[in-house]
Amino acid sequence: DLTLYLGKRDYVDHVTAVDRIGVSFVQLACAFRYGSEDLDVMGLCFRKDIWFEQVQIYPECTKPQLSAMHETLLKKAGDNAYAFSFEIPNNLPCSVSLQPGPDDKGKACGVDFEVKTYLAMEKNNPDEKIEKKDTARLVVRKIQYAPSQVGAGPKAEICKSFMMSDKPVHLEASMEKDLYFHGEPIPIKVKINNESNKTVKKLKITVDQTTDIVLYSADKYTKSVLCQEFGETVEANSTLDVTLSITPLLAENKEKRGLALDGRLKDEDTNLASTTMLRQGVEKEVLGILVSYKIKINLMVAGGGDVTVELPLNLMHPKPEGIFSLLTHIS
Repeated sequence: DLTLYLGKRDYVDHVTAVDRIGVSFVQLACAFRYGSEDLDVMGLCFRKDIWFEQVQIYPECTKPQLSAMHETLLKKAGDNAYAFSFEIPNNLPCSVSLQPGPDDKGKACGVDFEVKTYLAMEKNNPDEKIEKKDTARLVVRKIQYAPSQVGAGPKAEICKSFMMSDKPVHLEASMEKDLYFHGEPIPIKVKINNESNKTVKKLKITVDQTTDIVLYSADKYTKSVLCQEFGETVEANSTLDVTLSITPLLAENKEKRGLALDGRLKDEDTNLASTTMLRQGVEKEVLGILVSYKIKINLMVAGGGDVTVELPLNLMHPKPEGIFSLLTHIS
């Protein structure tokens, strides 16, 4: 009987380092899936390993330094339990999945991490066939949390002139800070100075998610995750100073195929993918999927077209406290 125990299944990327994961072998693999599992059965593999590490846990070669979680699980599992740990390199991508369509089946495309422990007959034989009954697997996640310090919010402005009007329309938009949490209302301060002889009929705010798949091709696409119209009008030679609130949520985008989401564990809900925070010196190609957001503030001017500014948006989770450990049990 082979059992794999985990203290937790989320492993935090602190940018400078990643939480440690704490004959039988255990593997930790980071891989990118870009096709259906059904095609794997047909002999076409649409899964590419990004990083892989394996350790032997029985007979024991080396013992990891035991954490409090290891100690707790060793007591729970009994005499035939063997502790292990992995150190995830901090240049690996975070867990991201691409939302499947309504009719798609099997595992979603994206970047995932899997811990696998198995029994083998030989120590170093990559061609040995491992039976499914001799294997235990669990998916874990590598995640990033928002930094403890947030910066000043972005600001953008534009002045646009129109035909048949001597004077322009001024638009300025700004936010209080440069980072917001998932589900947190985002207030946007909008200032309009309409010096033209035209009327601003409507104001629209959209939030776009850009997904840059850098691992296997230069595949980059943008999907709208929020589009909200506001009824404010600004007559000729008048002004408007208003704060408008928006909240982009996955709940409003459940049917959008290919939308980037934070990595999902079995039977758990998830959310829009967090903004990818890049560490200096890391090659983008190793990171698999890069996710970014931008907010567009658009004025619809009667007989004159549109006036638009853009603001960058960082969307992340607040940082909780916690320690992660792993244990495997053989009996």
